[in-house]
Amino acid sequence: MKKDLVDTKESLSLNCQLSLLDLSKGGFYYVRKGESKENLETMQLMDQHITEDPTAGVLTMQDMLEENGYKSCYDRVRRLMRLADIFPIYPRKHLTVLGEKKYIHPYLLKNLKIERSNQVWEIDITYVPMKNGFMYLTAIIDVYSRKIISWDLSNSLDAESSLKVVREGVEIHGKPEILNSDQGSQFTCIEYIRLLKKEGILISMDGKGRALDNIYIERFWRSIKYRHIYLNPANDGLELYTGINKWMNLYNKRKHQGTGQKTEIRYKNAA
Repeated sequence: MKKDLVDTKESLSLNCQLSLLDLSKGGFYYVRKGESKENLETMQLMDQHITEDPTAGVLTMQDMLEENGYKSCYDRVRRLMRLADIFPIYPRKHLTVLGEKKYIHPYLLKNLKIERSNQVWEIDITYVPMKNGFMYLTAIIDVYSRKIISWDLSNSLDAESSLKVVREGVEIHGKPEILNSDQGSQFTCIEYIRLLKKEGILISMDGKGRALDNIYIERFWRSIKYRHIYLNPANDGLELYTGINKWMNLYNKRKHQGTGQKTEIRYKNAA
């Protein structure tokens, strides 16, 4: 954006351009300060711990961090947990950061027999650490085949990445009958609900405090983090994307225990 402003063909001064766009000069030159190295290390430790103990809350994280030489106050640990999208699973008022209640839908997978591809997909978002920073990974898994349908990396927790992943999944593989998610704000917003209804996809969402409702994508997060991400910390977003893309391609060719060790299952619209 900055380059576009300065290099515009019209002979407008920078001050004039900023005035037309209602931007301050301070805001134009502002460079967001990233998290400190200690905070990034703290977030990675908490991400690894929550993968092992999904019920770990702020106090548990404080104890774990102190055991690893990182002494942090309650408010700091809570802030970093929220920044890393880390929320413990236990019965409480909110499962995660909720969107509008009117967009919350019931859980449709209870006692449902899943017996074909594109019957049920699950979508979720997880924090991904890098050597100098972090990103968020959104992915959709087909419950029957355990195939990763589509995925994307983002530097924010807004809904756009989720919408992009859904659109790409439908375009490549056809649409599922049901798409399940948690009650996060990325999924309880008008844009997400409109997209699924437009495609004729039934909307399913985890119940509050239920650890197993989105279990297949949760298991996948554990696999990719312990088998690739933690073992190969990326220097930047490009290296992270390249590494994940290579690992995803290999993962989708594997035989999975949950599918009776079948090889990759073909999809309706797959090439």
